[in-house]
Amino acid sequence: MSDLRALPYYKWFWQDWRANRKAQRMNYIERGLYRELLDECWVEGSIPNDLNILAEICGCPNDVMANAWQVLESCFKLVEDVYINEKMESLRTEKDTERLIKALNGKKGGVSKSLNIKEEIIKSKQVLASAKQVLASANIEEERREEKSIEEKRTTISVESKIPPCPHQEIISIYHDVLPELPRVVSWNKTREGYLKQRWRQMFIEFECKDTEDGLDWFRNDFFKFVKGSKFLTGKVVTKDRKTFLADLEWMIKPTNFTKIIEGKYAN
Repeated sequence: MSDLRALPYYKWFWQDWRANRKAQRMNYIERGLYRELLDECWVEGSIPNDLNILAEICGCPNDVMANAWQVLESCFKLVEDVYINEKMESLRTEKDTERLIKALNGKKGGVSKSLNIKEEIIKSKQVLASAKQVLASANIEEERREEKSIEEKRTTISVESKIPPCPHQEIISIYHDVLPELPRVVSWNKTREGYLKQRWRQMFIEFECKDTEDGLDWFRNDFFKFVKGSKFLTGKVVTKDRKTFLADLEWMIKPTNFTKIIEGKYAN
């Protein structure tokens, strides 16, 4: 078949870009980072769910990425702990289908030189049937993906419209209260604000919290109390090099670490 590695180019719909309301609300830094992340999606198929790695990909400071990601996150979709861009996925499907059809047609041309007219007709019909099947499958999959995306967007918009502002200081106070043995928060910079705001949003969507009090109760009784019960996270496990690990609040709310904690990866 054909080599379906990422092409060294992709379509850029400049008119759609200029008319897009999300793009209009972006500042010049956010627009530049968005274009870099789109390129990464095209080449790799997705971008990692880690702000530090995204900052490294774009060659910018971590705090710049954390601030920009509050706007850019809505342009991507989280699928199995990585982010994809649905427009890029649609373009990739379209291009891969075109390349597959060309490869099938190429095979038809090569075979026709060594077969008689009757065999060539049969082979041509097989090629066309294969191409139609590929197109039908691609279209069906694209329609399903579109329907699912529309439904998810409706659900997300409905949920996000009800999410209250993230109460940073209240969560920090609960952290100090439940986990006094862990490092105290002395400074709460933009990067940390970005991390906690994302986790607050994620918590409301995934755990269906109803209001601010419900969200604070989740952090106190579900999240921080689980951390308190983990010997590893609270420095009660001595490693091979005779050192102990103490989790701090910033470490806990980074995307990968937060996911591992709520999945019970650090349970005793």
